[in-house]
Amino acid sequence: MKKAKAYYEGIKPYTNLDDKDLIYLDIRKEPFDLYGLYDPVNQPVFKRLPDELANKCNFGVKNYYLNTAGGRIRFCTDSDYLCIQVFTPQINKMNHMTLLGSSGFDIYEDFEARSVFFNRFTAEVDTKDWYEMRIRFDYHKLRYFTLNFPLYNKVDKVYIGVQEDSSLDHGMQYRHKLPVVYYGSSITQGGCATRPGNAYEAIISRMCDTDYINLGFSGSALGEKEMAEYIAGIDMSIFVLDYDHNAPTIEHLRNTHESFFNIIRNKKPSLPIILLSKPDFSDYSFDKLHRRNIIYTTYMNAVEKGDKNVYFIDGRSLFGDEYRDCCTVDGCHPNDLGFLRMAQVIGRMVKELI
Repeated sequence: MKKAKAYYEGIKPYTNLDDKDLIYLDIRKEPFDLYGLYDPVNQPVFKRLPDELANKCNFGVKNYYLNTAGGRIRFCTDSDYLCIQVFTPQINKMNHMTLLGSSGFDIYEDFEARSVFFNRFTAEVDTKDWYEMRIRFDYHKLRYFTLNFPLYNKVDKVYIGVQEDSSLDHGMQYRHKLPVVYYGSSITQGGCATRPGNAYEAIISRMCDTDYINLGFSGSALGEKEMAEYIAGIDMSIFVLDYDHNAPTIEHLRNTHESFFNIIRNKKPSLPIILLSKPDFSDYSFDKLHRRNIIYTTYMNAVEKGDKNVYFIDGRSLFGDEYRDCCTVDGCHPNDLGFLRMAQVIGRMVKELI
């Protein structure tokens, strides 16, 4: 294992910190491992889709594809402290989501069979476009880390700071290297988890030790053909289709849902595909009943054609029955309890299929 200074390329950003042995390293360079983002080493800013695809989609996708939901940094170090510098066009502040969830990084320590929340890097409330933070450790040891990118913020650059004479190397490798891919709404993107690691996909990733790609686009998952064709080209282990919430009308969902599914299925005949309906279901809503029926029809039509690798999860089951009203921040977007319950239901199926 190399010393951190062996990777140092002379980066000397402005810093408020006074550690004399602190060096900053660009996460796009060795030995950091990046997950969940589109071509992160070569793109000028972090993003989740290629520019040409985003430009073919609706206006919301053109904006939200630059949010870094699902992005992760993995590495290990025995440095006695860990620092970060984050460069972003602006800090996104929301009235129903914590600043850590929308714009911060949470830190997990990785072990052989599990990952455990460790700490966080968060901007101050008055931050505009850059922040720096340091955490110190209680004792010296080699630690393996996963840092989850912000759910609802654009990020241009990230530097990680460690002691120059500390050891630094690649992070833990996922047991399941092919990602689970999720496509859907603001809920899929992670609204409104208190921190990035509490989005349901991140919880499932830790449950199953699997990589994943978050293609949730707040208010903007419209089931476009171009998006389906792009997703069909991704090498993945499982696909989760979850855009019920963003179809503007029942008719729109009816006209796009099965065709979206068929584009994926025609390209990947044996891929496990999970179809979800929305979690904030009501037995008394005509709209929600019809939407669930449309999704279930996609499922049944596939089954009747002999598809043995398509699965349906009724959104009514995702929050459970007891204290169901405690699962969202606004009647729609899950809080941490809601996301945990979603992860438990969806994760059981992912664990069986992966």
